[in-house]
Amino acid sequence: MSEIKKRILTGITTTGIPHLGNYVGSIRPAIASANAAHEQNDGDAFFFLADYHGIIKCFDPDEIHRSTRAIAATWIACGLDPEKVTFYRQSDIPEIAELSWVLNCSCAKGLMNRAHAYKAAVDINLTKPDTDPDYGISMGLFSYPVLMAADILMFNATHVPVGKDQIQHIEMARDIAGSFNFKYKPLFVEPQAIVDENTPLLTGLDGRKMSKSYNNTIPLFGDGNPQIDPEKALKKAIAQIVTNSQAPSEPKDPDNCTIFEIYKAFASDDEIHALAEHYRRGIGWGEAKQILFDKINGEIAPYRERYLQLMNDPKQLEEILQMGAVKARRVAQKQLDKTRRAIGIKPLAKLK
Repeated sequence: MSEIKKRILTGITTTGIPHLGNYVGSIRPAIASANAAHEQNDGDAFFFLADYHGIIKCFDPDEIHRSTRAIAATWIACGLDPEKVTFYRQSDIPEIAELSWVLNCSCAKGLMNRAHAYKAAVDINLTKPDTDPDYGISMGLFSYPVLMAADILMFNATHVPVGKDQIQHIEMARDIAGSFNFKYKPLFVEPQAIVDENTPLLTGLDGRKMSKSYNNTIPLFGDGNPQIDPEKALKKAIAQIVTNSQAPSEPKDPDNCTIFEIYKAFASDDEIHALAEHYRRGIGWGEAKQILFDKINGEIAPYRERYLQLMNDPKQLEEILQMGAVKARRVAQKQLDKTRRAIGIKPLAKLK
């Protein structure tokens, strides 16, 4: 604990297929941060597929499996280098599940009662007559923050990039770490939540936040089916962006347009200024959507080829994940051994 090095940790839940919002808000900045840290020798980075988190709300085994494959391929295709970071699947590290139980035994139930996801589920039940407040709420949902704390504390991550809605979970991980350290011995670093206020939140096809929950996403590399042309899928999705009925010659407000907002996440300042002027002079929605497609496709097309190659070679993906699991378990086994000894679970005597 006296020599704490910087360690970034990012988890990706294995439900759904990555879309443009994921790419802009998480994948692109996280990979850039990891690469910069490696080049500057400024700590290390851990990236994991949170498949145990995925089964909290998703009960479709095929969806979990399909999503795991697509997400792993996406991150690697977009530049995540397994040689420079530790990239692994959560379920391949059994030490995490064991640490989660140990932390459960040191975590106050009242802390879990305050978790946003649990409170939201209870609030929904309270609006229904003759319904138990905990109806439909699993222990997985209730204790989700403890498993997340185990993910983080197992590797003594110092920095955890999250969205604003996840800050509470990092605060809970700090509370859980502090409680254990006080009861037993100081083994766990209290992590910091890293929130990039400048990371854009993309609007979806219907004008709301881009989210799988709203079914308004633009897929990054298609729907995960290697047989479907992802470039055509991207163009088709962009064509579905909702616009108004203004004629092409009419001046348009770039600051009140989903197409322009998405464009800003991929374009340079000069390109953004030029398109804004085009809007004010008058632009057809078909032309605006074509400009957006060309800009996005220009950035992700080089990644798409690698993605399709990985999707068609699951053996290679599995080998990459197993390589990462070996690296992660070296750290996890040492940390778990220290934890077990701290709580009194250790050999009774040395054997010859």
